[in-house]
Amino acid sequence: AVGQTVKRFKVGDPVFGYRGQSMGTNAEYVCVPEDGLVTTKPSNMTYEEAAAVPYGALTALNLLRKVNIQRGQKVLINGASGGIGSYALQLAKYYGAEVTGVCSTPGLEYVKALGADKVIDYTREDFTQSGETYDVIFDAVGKISSSRCKNSLRKNRKYITVKSPTSEKTEYLILLKELIEAGKIRSVIDRPYPLEQMAGAHRYVEQEHKKGNVVIALAKS
Repeated sequence: AVGQTVKRFKVGDPVFGYRGQSMGTNAEYVCVPEDGLVTTKPSNMTYEEAAAVPYGALTALNLLRKVNIQRGQKVLINGASGGIGSYALQLAKYYGAEVTGVCSTPGLEYVKALGADKVIDYTREDFTQSGETYDVIFDAVGKISSSRCKNSLRKNRKYITVKSPTSEKTEYLILLKELIEAGKIRSVIDRPYPLEQMAGAHRYVEQEHKKGNVVIALAKS
């Protein structure tokens, strides 16, 4: 349903969006304002693929914009195979950065396929002890401190973490849609779960081994 004064959307428009930290309690339907974090769905994505975009990609874009990412910078992404890290990697490449992705052994080939210039298996190598330095270190899983990264950052460079506050904007969601339709970024789904298996989906995510995103597929009416 669409409100009587709504002008941006009409009944039947395919849309995608983000409810913020209020989430939606896994509801099949939610009510959102016309000027909220919602826009028309990318034409080259399924609903499941589109549902995997907003949280991870908006967070990644917001934080990369905060540090004013530039072409030619060296960027390291810790947790590059995850739901936020996989988008941070693709967005950093879009902005012209040289990207090193850090993940566990099962995610190495996946992270390479997303475009990483270099990958590091954290189960075998500690990037903070390698002597390599970076312009930006993006901790996409919130498990490394800024002090631990200090010697891996070039002078006056930036450390960012998913624990930092973000301020998502509708214009960012629209930009992501445009980048998706231009083939610059894509969503990667580890596996879908039917709504009836919601508890199993949460258990799988809590194992912290997923590649990309886990989504809930609603039955087609």
